[in-house]
Amino acid sequence: MTQLTNNSAMARRVLAATSISYTIVLLDASIVNVALEQIGTTLRSNVTGLQWVVNAYTLSFASLLLSGGTLGDRLGAKNVYLAGLALFALASALCGMAPNLATLASARALQGVGSAMLVPCSLALINRAFPDPARRAAAVGVWMGCGGIAMASGPLVGGILIHAFGWRSIFAVNVPIALIGVWLTRSIGRDGPAPRRHFDLAGQVAAIFALGTLIAVLIEGPKIGWRSTPIIFGMVLCVTAWALFLGIEKRRYDPMLPLSFFRSPLFSASTAVSMASAFVFYGLLFTFSISYQTIRGFSALETGLAFLPMTAMVAIGGLASHRLAKRYGSRLSMCAAFVFYAAGSLGMLAATPHVPYWMAVAPMLAIGLASGFVSPTATSPAMGTVEKQRGGVAAAVLNSARQTGAALGVAIFGGFMSAVHPFETAMHIALETAAAVALVAALVWWRAARDFGAASAPAHLVTNGNSCNIG
Repeated sequence: MTQLTNNSAMARRVLAATSISYTIVLLDASIVNVALEQIGTTLRSNVTGLQWVVNAYTLSFASLLLSGGTLGDRLGAKNVYLAGLALFALASALCGMAPNLATLASARALQGVGSAMLVPCSLALINRAFPDPARRAAAVGVWMGCGGIAMASGPLVGGILIHAFGWRSIFAVNVPIALIGVWLTRSIGRDGPAPRRHFDLAGQVAAIFALGTLIAVLIEGPKIGWRSTPIIFGMVLCVTAWALFLGIEKRRYDPMLPLSFFRSPLFSASTAVSMASAFVFYGLLFTFSISYQTIRGFSALETGLAFLPMTAMVAIGGLASHRLAKRYGSRLSMCAAFVFYAAGSLGMLAATPHVPYWMAVAPMLAIGLASGFVSPTATSPAMGTVEKQRGGVAAAVLNSARQTGAALGVAIFGGFMSAVHPFETAMHIALETAAAVALVAALVWWRAARDFGAASAPAHLVTNGNSCNIG
């Protein structure tokens, strides 16, 4: 009885520690958007610099996430989790003290490295602490619920902190929270024996270069010219890195990105729509942040409150996705979600800076609902196409696709704002692009789900591997 009580107490400690870490990871994915105007003013940055502040985190997170679980298998999930959490705390402190934009962007990238280490390992710790499938599913539900709340409340929490203490506080607050997570984790037992997976170093390096050069070209191209020597060189390097990465992954026995997954059109479609959803949502979130603070003159707190309808609908969409997909099937409901994306984007065309804010509420509700719905609904059909023992790798691929889509959205929509004037014209191009991408994604899913009968309800929880839905 005492042993059972001790095990339950340790399991609760593990869940508390991992939920705290997941909360601050997803909080940082959205909270920084409301600080952009103050960061730009304090550090004398233009839109291009602000794109790097947002994307430095997302880019390192996306490119390293696939290797995070492998590193945990080799060195122990607890060890890598603690190292990632400590690195995240250090990087957050550096962000809060950054004297210039380059330091801030570098520290943000370091935050992404820490996140890529701790997120997959946190789920591995939960899997070990909750061996009973029912309790494990409930625990992962709590873990993901904390992340969803953090994602939804990020802009409002950021606005409150910035209003009271300035933009540096949104990073400084991470430090004590991360240290609490370290304290809770310190007494967790050592990892048991686990299969030593191969660490794909060559593939990882190629992936970093491929993603990094792609985002760099998209961000810097509008500023220094698409025909300039650095951009042309960057394009060549990007194409070379992607070709090298695909070649490495094709030849590896245990690749970081199993290309065999994409032999399934349904898995490919799930990956594509996951990326499209993140592209639209985070690209628009960045664009709306600039619009509200720079054009409308909203404060950080007012911007956080303005985003509240949209971010609240993200949480509601996630909670309702299982019931809606079960009732209408994932084919119809997913396509409807992307139509909501398109309708919301086109509806925002009328919500110019010269009209009242309330005209933007309905379109933002549609965008938020679509974002919350797509991520869990795209996961279940994809997971059904791979072997159970490879579920963790498959989930990591989907999560990496989402983070990559987010980085591309910020880079491309930010590029519109840098290259097109006046701002209202750039905003219209961004909104029309978002609508077009959403409608193409709907067509892709409609075709894939028709051919393969993906009408089952989504499984919100992926508990048979080292990764889960992120963002």
